[in-house]
Amino acid sequence: MDAKFHTFRSMACGVAISLLWPGITVAEPSGKISLERPGDREFIRDLAGILDEKSKEEIKSTCDKLLNEKATPIIVVTIESMSAHGGAGMQIESFATILFNQWGIGHEKLGEEYWNTGILLLIARDDRKARIELGGGWGRREDGLCRQIMDEQIIFHFKQNNFSEGILAGVKALDKMARKLELPSRPTRPTPWWLPLLVVVFFGLAIFSAVSLYRNGASGWAWILWAAVFAIVGYLLYAMLTSRGGGSGGGSFGGGSSGGGGATGSW
Repeated sequence: MDAKFHTFRSMACGVAISLLWPGITVAEPSGKISLERPGDREFIRDLAGILDEKSKEEIKSTCDKLLNEKATPIIVVTIESMSAHGGAGMQIESFATILFNQWGIGHEKLGEEYWNTGILLLIARDDRKARIELGGGWGRREDGLCRQIMDEQIIFHFKQNNFSEGILAGVKALDKMARKLELPSRPTRPTPWWLPLLVVVFFGLAIFSAVSLYRNGASGWAWILWAAVFAIVGYLLYAMLTSRGGGSGGGSFGGGSSGGGGATGSW
């Protein structure tokens, strides 16, 4: 597809979205994001400073291997906010699309074959938004997998303020997706320290209640104790729920363009 077609398609989409959803801000195709792209094999621009060094090294190793073996770059970008880089009032989908195309993530072709399988993982920390943006070669086939990765691997950790863990988990899952392998299983929350104690107390009171009811009938203390137990259990469950708050070498950039696929998340 030539440049004129891409421009026409972007303008047509923008007009359609504006007519159907007037409240949505649509970025102009000519918009420019004030972000310097990483080097060909750097893979990371951590401007928000939310990645620790160990995670950075593991991400770079994973991305380097995928680029060598599948000619598919994963670029991780963290920013403080979209407004700090020319994206004031912009939806993260528009921001990610413009940035993807501006940097030319991935290779449009490998030889004579249309390729364009670049992947952008964008996190806007203060906006509390994240976006997986896919190159046009993916089509929309992997949107469901991207949604699963966003919800189960990235946002899951972000809601616990574990940004490094979430980004690393997201990159590893995207690596699996690019290799057409099964995605990692959904992480589980650690067992609260009080849960085993609660189970012991629960069964202890159950035994006490059975004895009390057998000896004293309905006039015993068992009903009062059970009412207190259920009140405590209800409070602890409420506290848990509210604390929860979706091969070839070469470089990473070669004229790739966004196809609009991917997934968005917030926390």
